[in-house]
Amino acid sequence: MLMRSEIADESRANDSRTRFLGVDFDCLNQAETIVLMGQCQTDDRFGYVVTPNVDHIVRLAAQPAALVHYQKAWLCLCDSKPVEALSHTVGRPLTHVTGSDLTAAIFERVLAPGDVVDLVVARGEIADKLAELHPEVTFHRHVPPYGLMDKPDAMQETVNFLVDHPARFSFIAIGSPQSEVIAAKVLEHGGAHGTALCVGASLEFITGDRARAPAWMNHSGMEWLHRIAVEPRRLWKRYVFSIAPLVRLYWKELRTRQQA
Repeated sequence: MLMRSEIADESRANDSRTRFLGVDFDCLNQAETIVLMGQCQTDDRFGYVVTPNVDHIVRLAAQPAALVHYQKAWLCLCDSKPVEALSHTVGRPLTHVTGSDLTAAIFERVLAPGDVVDLVVARGEIADKLAELHPEVTFHRHVPPYGLMDKPDAMQETVNFLVDHPARFSFIAIGSPQSEVIAAKVLEHGGAHGTALCVGASLEFITGDRARAPAWMNHSGMEWLHRIAVEPRRLWKRYVFSIAPLVRLYWKELRTRQQA
């Protein structure tokens, strides 16, 4: 298996990623990804992981300028069972690695006593609960203000926090596209170390602030239905209004394949 620096360089230089629906994915399975996480150390040159789902893919199609934040990532993993299933129908099979499962695996199987973890979170209570659950880990926290994308000073302060606090892992959990933009800016800085993950609600699943879908729903690609049932007011529009754009992207992919 390729080491961390080797897989990053090869993905960019040799075009080893698989493009589907306009996004370039790394086709690693869950076990392979966790092995790579275990190789990550605090003094590694900075790299970050993104896990685009349907919402991300649809948004990137409408705002292609933001795609660069995903292209610069060390790993870009498919966090959508439906997208993974569709990829097999056009001969571009992806693997399915959820940000939630990856985050849980890092906390359960990778982190060691004395490791340092940076948290960029929307609420300080999340950091408090994680510190209670994992007293053997040293946590640094930063809680940026709401509307970060429209506050350049606050954005820079967040970037500076990650650069100034070297950590084995940094979890940037303030929603997309804010998390990916911050990670890309930290990479551009050039002075940061460690591995960052843009993980959405993954930390809140660990703390119990949000309930994850049962395992059978996750494996069958029905987690989205569970999330709508739990948070209908916040999520129903996101999922409903992503269906038509996703179908259009898939149809475009089919036509491109047929013409080729």
